[in-house]
Amino acid sequence: MLKILQIPVLTDNYIYLIHDVDSKQTAVVDPAEAKPVLDALKKYGWRLHFILNTHHHSDHVGGNLELKKQTGCKIIASGSDNHRIPGIDIAVRDRSYFQLGSHPISIIATSGHTLGHIVYYFEDDDLLFCGDTLFALGCGRLFEGSAEQLWESLQKLKNLPENTKVYCAHEYTLNNGKFALSVEPDNQALQSRMASIIQLRENKQSTVPSTIGEELATNPFFRENSASIQQHLKMQNKKPVEIFAALRKLKDSF
Repeated sequence: MLKILQIPVLTDNYIYLIHDVDSKQTAVVDPAEAKPVLDALKKYGWRLHFILNTHHHSDHVGGNLELKKQTGCKIIASGSDNHRIPGIDIAVRDRSYFQLGSHPISIIATSGHTLGHIVYYFEDDDLLFCGDTLFALGCGRLFEGSAEQLWESLQKLKNLPENTKVYCAHEYTLNNGKFALSVEPDNQALQSRMASIIQLRENKQSTVPSTIGEELATNPFFRENSASIQQHLKMQNKKPVEIFAALRKLKDSF
């Protein structure tokens, strides 16, 4: 059994602590800061074994070295980011595989937001920790990779089971939803989801996790084949990757 603790930090980041009750092993995903993680470990009496970094940006790795110093944990990250992520102990790549206790974790390479971005898929538990590749109702900006690379990365995630819980690294959902409605206003599933999101945010509650199924139904970056979106963009019969690139460019200035 896994326990997942969501820790809000900075302006809109989420750090995730993942604790395996049986083995007592604990991992943290994208620790922007060390102190909130150390405080939570102390509160629950957990010992940190692993840091799982999705990419090199400072709001995802800022707590790496202090946590390693304080706990002796191992840092897992993409081997292609050896020069940019501090303290890597275990370098992984696409289709690498390891375990937290008895829980298998698959590495999926997701270039686009950054070239070395990876995500962590707990295949037996239907959990995805996806950093800044996929957001609730959105996707990451193209800081290093191309639209084609990010589109190909998102295709991998679209094919995961629909009940997979999506733990992204930021609370961007409300703004993402406003953009989604601007390009697909007649999507009833999106309208309903947005009503729930607005209520959650008014109550200062998290909108994360979502599921792959919800994203397939409402996230425009998963919906290049939507006739409504294609019509809005005046891109009927264009290639899906071209529609995706147009959506990403439109979102950049939204």
